[in-house]
Amino acid sequence: FFFLLVREILHTKSRKEDTYDHIRAVLGDAMISCEIEKADPEIASCSQGPSFLSDEITEEMFNEPPRGDNASTFRCPCITMDNSLSPSHTLVQIACQDHKGLIYDVMRTLKDYNIQVSYGRCTKKGDKEWEMELFIMQGDGKKLIDSSKQSSLRSRLQMELSRPLRVTSISRGPDTQLLVANPVELSGRGRPNVFHDITLAVKTLNRAIFSAEIWRYMIGGREWEVYRVLLGEGDGSSNSAVSKKKMEETVWRMLMSWE
Repeated sequence: FFFLLVREILHTKSRKEDTYDHIRAVLGDAMISCEIEKADPEIASCSQGPSFLSDEITEEMFNEPPRGDNASTFRCPCITMDNSLSPSHTLVQIACQDHKGLIYDVMRTLKDYNIQVSYGRCTKKGDKEWEMELFIMQGDGKKLIDSSKQSSLRSRLQMELSRPLRVTSISRGPDTQLLVANPVELSGRGRPNVFHDITLAVKTLNRAIFSAEIWRYMIGGREWEVYRVLLGEGDGSSNSAVSKKKMEETVWRMLMSWE
């Protein structure tokens, strides 16, 4: 395995030992040996290949508005802000559809805007709806009063809660290329457990993974973590439109933890 790290500390002894312990904890007695070394310059240069995201794919995944029958889209959340209920905090009320990582998506968005949450309450409404009340303040300790900042935060929350990830699949001859993208936090952290959920979804479809890559790209002024999974040849219907739709819906539902 070759890893491209944002934090260049894997060469240190403590980081190597920590990584080794984590791998050992997962594999247990099945692990015979594990060595961690810095890749040669030749290998590193080969890993910087051309992007597998063509202009067409980028437009489809990141710019085109989702179709109404697209399973990877939520209803637009309702978000209101009120400064009249607290002398020191702004109340943010969110009504949205439930999904795996809902609180994470809200908190990472607020974190990127340097917003602090002093108090929060979540209430489940029915099987798929949640209501959240958050008392927030800016990084300087002041309420969020500026209307332009409120509008920017509201739009960003609506976007992140409507499409927290992007999923598409492309036919490449007898094989299928699956692409999953999630935004990277300003801190440099990516969304947890994405690769686990992708592989589990592919397993339920009885498809074999030929290769997998994870890369980061700047798209539309934001950094995205993009998973590229090449699937081996399946049955005769693997390249049909129905199979493409089923592939994307299965992966999406696994990522969102929907039954």
